[in-house]
Amino acid sequence: MSKHPRPQLQQQLPEDAYCEKHLEAHLLFCDEHQIVLCGKCFQSQEHKDHMVYGVQEAAENYRKLFQELLITLMEKLEITRRLLADEQERMGEEQNFKEMIESEYRLMFRLMTEDHEMNSESLQGCIFNQNLREANQSQIVELEKQFQETLQRLNTVGRENMNKLKESEVRLLERVCSLEKITTELAKKCGDSTLALLQDARYFLEWSTESPLLEWLEPAQITDMSLCQIPGMNKMLKVLQRPVTLDPKTAHPYLVLSEDLRSVRLRNVQQDVPGYPRRFDFRATVLGGESFLSGKHYWEVDVQKATRWQLGVYENPASREGDMPKASGDKVLLMGVMMGTDWTFWVFPPLKRVSLREQMHKVGVFLDYKNRHISFYDVTKGLLIYNFSHLAFQGALRPLFSLCIPNGGTNSDALSICLLHVSS
Repeated sequence: MSKHPRPQLQQQLPEDAYCEKHLEAHLLFCDEHQIVLCGKCFQSQEHKDHMVYGVQEAAENYRKLFQELLITLMEKLEITRRLLADEQERMGEEQNFKEMIESEYRLMFRLMTEDHEMNSESLQGCIFNQNLREANQSQIVELEKQFQETLQRLNTVGRENMNKLKESEVRLLERVCSLEKITTELAKKCGDSTLALLQDARYFLEWSTESPLLEWLEPAQITDMSLCQIPGMNKMLKVLQRPVTLDPKTAHPYLVLSEDLRSVRLRNVQQDVPGYPRRFDFRATVLGGESFLSGKHYWEVDVQKATRWQLGVYENPASREGDMPKASGDKVLLMGVMMGTDWTFWVFPPLKRVSLREQMHKVGVFLDYKNRHISFYDVTKGLLIYNFSHLAFQGALRPLFSLCIPNGGTNSDALSICLLHVSS
């Protein structure tokens, strides 16, 4: 850059490229006044101490600035679109989680009612146990009261959260529209001819860089609906905990089972194992030895030593002995994946991300065959992770445990089925 620009050759310039006063070509650009000049205009006192460039040099300088700004704004646009998609996904998750908590209370109420009915039957004719039956009934009445209070709190929190998310969605939609408009104009500006690009160049640049569009938007801060859960489900599930073991005849060759058939770990090479028809050969999976066609069942799994795991239930194809395991379908899963230092969790089907970020130590799996219900729990925190209702079971269900086959390097991931704690 210089106060004394290099002269440039005149090349088929349009009519507006000529100075109306001096009838000479506009070959120079005054950065101070943001106007094009001819040689005689440049020699006037008005532009004596201004920074003046050749039009080509000035245009390329501004074009480069516009292109850099365009890249920044395009990145902002992409980030804002992702944030908008996340907020819209959260709106669905909020409604879904509200329904799951309501479902959890119905399950809790059903379990307590069934337990009360069983106790009442066993105590029939025992007049001295009348107080115990009344105490059980009182617990059910109290739980129903808690459920109604929690439902009211859920509705209030749900409305507040949804309003915040909708407000955030509106802000983000407006930001996306504004960014799309300015990036379109900026892209057009970058493609303009030399003189057209220089027209109002600085003002366009200042407007773009000083725009609030460059400010970051934060996602809506909403109340965690898991705080609306009533404790006590863990205690009820413990009563239903079943002794689950692993079936070595279904274990993938990369898996090694413990002698007591309660732990599984990965090997870095395949084992030479008998070729049973029901053995998994497409994923490092092993099934539980138990098979369920009725009833309620609960088991817990220690996942602390695994970085990529899947837990859930697997439905035997038509419950026929000897059928080959299928690669897709017939599964209900919770999946945990460690990426760097962050954890992500997913459920299936359909494949859906669960809004958890911290590693879990123990996962509880609950199956209610009759009511077509499967739930996953964070045992340590005593909180529901996700539940599935109205599932279509057609055959026997078996616990499923899966790790990730090593892709080079070493992997010592392991899962362990937790032992039942028998109270003394």
